[in-house]
Amino acid sequence: MTGIILLSVYVAIFVASMVAVAWATKQFFTRADYISLKTVTFGDESAVKPNRAASVISVFAIFALWAAFTNTSLPMIKAKGPFDGPVEFTYTATLPDGSSDDATVLVLVYPEDIQLTNGPDGKPGKIPAKRSVELGDGFAKNDTLVIPRYGSKLVAVFANDEFKKSDGVTVTHLNGQAVAPGEEIALSEGRLALTDKGTPFFEPATGFRMARLYLPAPEVASNRFLKLNKEGYRNFTLLQHTWASLSRVLYGFLFGAMLGIPLGYAMGLTNWARGWFDPIVEFMRPVPPLALIPLMIIWFGIGETSKIILLFLAALWIMAIAARSGVSGVAIAKVHAAYSLGASKWQILLKVIIPNSLPEIFTGARVAMGVCWGTVVAAELVAAEKGLGMMIMVAAKFQLTDIVIVGIILIGVIGFLIDIGIRQLESWLVPWKGKV
Repeated sequence: MTGIILLSVYVAIFVASMVAVAWATKQFFTRADYISLKTVTFGDESAVKPNRAASVISVFAIFALWAAFTNTSLPMIKAKGPFDGPVEFTYTATLPDGSSDDATVLVLVYPEDIQLTNGPDGKPGKIPAKRSVELGDGFAKNDTLVIPRYGSKLVAVFANDEFKKSDGVTVTHLNGQAVAPGEEIALSEGRLALTDKGTPFFEPATGFRMARLYLPAPEVASNRFLKLNKEGYRNFTLLQHTWASLSRVLYGFLFGAMLGIPLGYAMGLTNWARGWFDPIVEFMRPVPPLALIPLMIIWFGIGETSKIILLFLAALWIMAIAARSGVSGVAIAKVHAAYSLGASKWQILLKVIIPNSLPEIFTGARVAMGVCWGTVVAAELVAAEKGLGMMIMVAAKFQLTDIVIVGIILIGVIGFLIDIGIRQLESWLVPWKGKV
C-alpha cells in the first residue's frame, strides 16, 4: 500500500512540477535562441536539453519523499506515522457454564529502534519495562505487555488467570464486541484480533512510514556516513572500500573496451570475423555475469584476478555489440563518397567508420559501466576484504540497512559522475553527433 502511495505522490509531483515550471518559463524566462527558433523540435535530439529546474526538483522530490515516508526528525512534511505510546483494551473470558469476567490489557508501544538511538544522557535507549497493573478481583486478571512499533504480539491472557484453556475458558469479546476465532476489530491504535486458536492478538498501527530496518531516515544514513569515514568498517576506511571497488570496475571496463571495440569493428567489417565471432557474442551476451562467478572462482581462484576478469567479461560483449552497431550505422553514402575521392581502406576506417561509430561506442561504454558497477557488488561477495559490494553484503547480513543505503548512494553517485564524464568526453570527441 505504501509503495502505491509513494508512486502516486511521485507521479503527481512530476506532473505538477512540469506544468508549474512550463508556465513560469513562458511567463518570465522566455528567450530567443537557436533552439527556440527551430521549426521542428519533437524528434530532434539536438533540441532536447536537460531542464535544470527539473533536475533540482527531481532530486529534492526524492529526498522529500524519503524523509516523508521514514521516521525522520527533520522538520518536513511527513506521512502518517506509526502509533506509539500506551493503549488498552478489554477482553471477556467465558467459562463452559456461561459465567464470564472482564479484564483489561495495558499495552505500551515503543519505538522499534530505541536501542539504536541515544537518550538525553547520551547512552543508548532501553526497551521500556512492563507497566504495573492491579490484577483485579475476578477470575480474569488484568495483563500488561510491551510491543515495538511495526511489531505484533500474542496476548497470553490466560497465563495469570485463575482458569486456563484446559478448563474450557474462551475469549468471547474484545472491547465489548463479540468476536469469534479468526475475526478482528479495528482500533485507531492498531489491529485487535483473535487467532484461530482463540488467543488475543494485537498489532500496532504502522501508518505509511517505513521502519528503520527497511529504510532508515536521511539523518540516520548521513550519521552512518560520517561514522564510516571516521571509524571505517571491517578494518578499512570508507575511502579504501570505495577505491577498491572503483579500481576493479575501471580495470575490468578498460580491458573489456580494449578487446571489445576491435572485436566489434572486425565483426562489422569482415564476413569471416562476423561468422566466426557472432555465435560466441550472441551466446554470451544474454548470460548474466553473476552466473560466471563459480567458474571464475574455479579457474582463477578467489583473489583479485577472478573479480577483474568477471568485470572484463561483463563489459566485453556490450562494447563489442556497440562497436558493431556503430559500424553498421555508418551511412553508405559517406563510404561511397570517400571511395570516389580516392580513399584507401585504412583511410575509410580512420576518417569515416571510426568517427561515425563513436556515438554508439560511447553509448555502449555508458551501459557497460553501469553493468560493471552492478556486477562488482556480486563479485566482492567472494573472499573480498574490502569494497563497497563487500560492505553492503556484510551489512545486509546484520540488517544494518543504513550502511547498505550509504553503499548504494556511493555507488550511484560515482556511477553518475563517471557517466557525466563519458558524456562530456563524447561532446568533445563527437561534436557532430545529432547534427549530420
